Amino acid sequence: MFPGLTLAHWLTLHGLVTVVAVLLYVITSHVMRQRRQPAAAIAWMLFILLLPYVALPAFLTFGSRKLARPRSSAPGRSLPTPTDDDWVAPTLVSLGQPAPMAYRELHVHADGRVARDTFLAAIAEARHSIDLCTFILGRDALGDAVIDALCRRARQGVRVRLLLDGMGNVMAGRPNVNRLTEAGGTSALFVPPLHSPLKGRTNLRIHRKLLVCDAGSTSARLWSGGRNLAADYFEGRPGHAPWRDLSFDLRGPLVQQAAQMFEHDWAFATGGPVTPEAPAPAQAMLSEKGAQLVASGPDQVDDTVYSLLVMAAYRAQQRIALVTPYFVPEPALLIALCLAARRGVAVDLLLPARSNHRLSDLARGRALRSLAQAGARTWLAPGMLHAKLVVVDDSLALAGSANLDSRSLFLNYEVMLAFRQAGDVQRFAAWFDSERAAACAYVADRPGLARDVAEGMLLWVGFQL
Repeated sequence: MFPGLTLAHWLTLHGLVTVVAVLLYVITSHVMRQRRQPAAAIAWMLFILLLPYVALPAFLTFGSRKLARPRSSAPGRSLPTPTDDDWVAPTLVSLGQPAPMAYRELHVHADGRVARDTFLAAIAEARHSIDLCTFILGRDALGDAVIDALCRRARQGVRVRLLLDGMGNVMAGRPNVNRLTEAGGTSALFVPPLHSPLKGRTNLRIHRKLLVCDAGSTSARLWSGGRNLAADYFEGRPGHAPWRDLSFDLRGPLVQQAAQMFEHDWAFATGGPVTPEAPAPAQAMLSEKGAQLVASGPDQVDDTVYSLLVMAAYRAQQRIALVTPYFVPEPALLIALCLAARRGVAVDLLLPARSNHRLSDLARGRALRSLAQAGARTWLAPGMLHAKLVVVDDSLALAGSANLDSRSLFLNYEVMLAFRQAGDVQRFAAWFDSERAAACAYVADRPGLARDVAEGMLLWVGFQL
């Protein structure tokens, strides 16, 4: 193609491309303040040095993980020192999260039918507004029922907004949301595939799942948890058992925190103005044993859920119970959990025996063996378990959309709720114990060479997944 170029010319050109790729990585990471985990930074550098022609486009498309807005709290704000009895609220506020707020009428959905009926009832009872965000809206009976319910309320004059993740929309088979627009509602896609690839947003997905009804009123209601809005997550499909999952609903002032987060996500997806956030509550609010919304993702300065989990592992005194469909933790979190087990904390991890992502099942092997060696117990549930829950002693129940893997903890837009009322923490703990009763104990085995190499390769490339 270029007959005049010698081997020396090609080597010089290759070296120039490699240098440019490395400089773009370094400058972009510095300017955008992309605080990567060491393993991820090393992996990107090796990828660029070995395959610059592939790595550079991949980095420009997928490389960014933070698009953070400045913290709303004032710099230098005085915060109380966390104590053994009350460390959750000060920790979250220091991470830029809102202070605890009161809530009432918490219902934990024990099965899919209850979750479905509660979800549709919340839509039917809304009088002023319905804001719905989900990763997947199924093109099935459940998805159709949701769209039908939203259309009915839109025709009755209720403001209805539906926010779907762009990639999740493709994975779900592109459900027909045009009916909602025709009925008077509004829908938007959060970063459609290949949208703004040069800004590195393609790999940043919104995984939050929440329904906010009548925000700002005394009857405000929030429905949230780990369930996508498809049949698998509720009552199953013909011939297929439903996945085990966890969701909940509540009322009260706490709903306003979820409403503000939805407004910010909606503005980002549509390009509209961002509604100003309410002033931060007085410091005295930190003493309230309410609950806090924990937003995590590129719109946060810190990796909030990850940071809270690491601190929880070091603060726990009696028990840490974890439920997740995918367990591929970052090394610092794994070390914290192992140390908790070694100092006598009962660490119990509940996973599906076989999830819907086989690569994740393979990649989790090393972490599970490390936990077993430290004295932690892993339980394998029959069927697909999709719930996300962490219970620490009787002081914290963290429930919502975040899995315990690098994608959820470092890339996705996620939302968890931190419950601190002892009675409600116990209700989530009881759900965990009920699910664990049907599981069998994991027994660690020594992997063969092929499996060990495969696990290592998956963990090496996991920074891109």
